[in-house]
Amino acid sequence: MPDQHLHIVCLDVPYPPDYGGVFDLFYKIKALRAKGVLIHLHCFEYGRGKQPELNKYCISVNYYTRKSFITRLIYRVPFIVSSRASEELIQNLSRDNYPVLLEGIHCTWLLYSGKLRNRKVAVRLHNVEFEYYRELAHTTGNFLKKIYYKRESALLKKYERTIANRCLFIAVSMRDRNTYREMFHAKNIQYLPVFLPFDDVSARAGSGSFCLYHGNLSIAENEKAAVWLIKNIFASLQIPLIIAGKNPSEKLYAAASRYSNVSVAANPSRQQMDEFITNAHIHVLPSFNTTGIKIKLLNALFNGRYVITNSAAIEGTHLENICTVANTPEEYVTHIRALMRQPFDITEKDKRKELLNTIFNSEKNAAQLMQWLW
Repeated sequence: MPDQHLHIVCLDVPYPPDYGGVFDLFYKIKALRAKGVLIHLHCFEYGRGKQPELNKYCISVNYYTRKSFITRLIYRVPFIVSSRASEELIQNLSRDNYPVLLEGIHCTWLLYSGKLRNRKVAVRLHNVEFEYYRELAHTTGNFLKKIYYKRESALLKKYERTIANRCLFIAVSMRDRNTYREMFHAKNIQYLPVFLPFDDVSARAGSGSFCLYHGNLSIAENEKAAVWLIKNIFASLQIPLIIAGKNPSEKLYAAASRYSNVSVAANPSRQQMDEFITNAHIHVLPSFNTTGIKIKLLNALFNGRYVITNSAAIEGTHLENICTVANTPEEYVTHIRALMRQPFDITEKDKRKELLNTIFNSEKNAAQLMQWLW
C-alpha cells in the first residue's frame, strides 16, 4: 500500500492541548500518525508560538501569520475566515495532490475561493459557527464586542450556506450535523466524535465534599455560567462550590465573595486541576451554547464523579444517559442535594465505560476518517 500523505490546516497551533478548541486538533494528529498517516501540518500562529513537539507527529510543520482585524474589516467574508487567507499556504498545498483536511470553518478560504478544485477536501466542523457567534453576542457585556459578534454571525450564516455543499463536512455532534442538513441542505456531511487523550474512564468510587465548575473563566460564556451557578444555585445551599480555571475576572470574584461556601481557584496547574476533577463529588456544568461539544463535560465524565448539566450542553451527543440533566435552578438544587448523599459507585463507572469507550475510540475513529479521505 502506498504511503498516505495528508495536509491538515489548523486554525491555531494545536499544541499544547490546554484549551478545549485544540483537543480535537492535537489528538486527531496523534491518532492519525499512529495509523501511519504522513501529516503535513499548516498552522496559523498568533500567540502560541512554534511548537517543536509537533515535529514528533508530522513530517512537516508550516506556520502562517494571521492577518489583522483592521486589514480585514471591509471584507464581506467573516473575519475568522478572511484573516486566514494566505498565498503562502496556497503555494505549499499546490506542490502535490494529497488530500486536505481543513480544521474549522476558519480555514476554508481556500475552499471558498476555489483554490482547492480537483482536490480531495474535508472540513472538520468544530461548531455551527454562526450559532456560536450569535451566542457570544448574547453573552458579552462589551458593546463593541456585541456589535462585532452580531456582524460575524450574520456573515457566517451566509458563508456557511455558500460552502456547505463544496466538499465533505465532518461534524463533532449529531446536532451540528442535523443543523447543516436541515438549514444549509448539506448533502455530504458526516458525524465523527472528537478525539480525546482519555483512554479509559478513571472516575473514582466513593464521595467528595464539594461541587466543581471548571473552564477558561476569561471566556464570557464560562463566566456567565459560573455567576449563574453562584446566584441561582449555591446562594441557597451550604454545599461548597469551587470554581476553577484561567483568568477569573473581578466580577466573578465579587460574586463568589458574597457566599462563604463559594471559592475561586485561579489559574490552577494541570496537576491541581486534575485533583479538583478527581476529588469533586459533583461537576455542575451548565451551558448556554448548544453548538459543538464541551470538552470540560467529557473530561468530567471520564475522570470525575457525578455530572449535572442542562439539555443544551448534551443535545446530539448521546451522553444524556450518563449525566444528570437539570434545566431550572430548582432541578439543580434538588439533584445536588440528592447526589451529595449518594456515593459514586462501580455501577455508574461501568455504565460510562461502555458508552464512552465505544463513542470516543480514537483508533476506530481515525480509521473512519481515513476511509473518508482516501
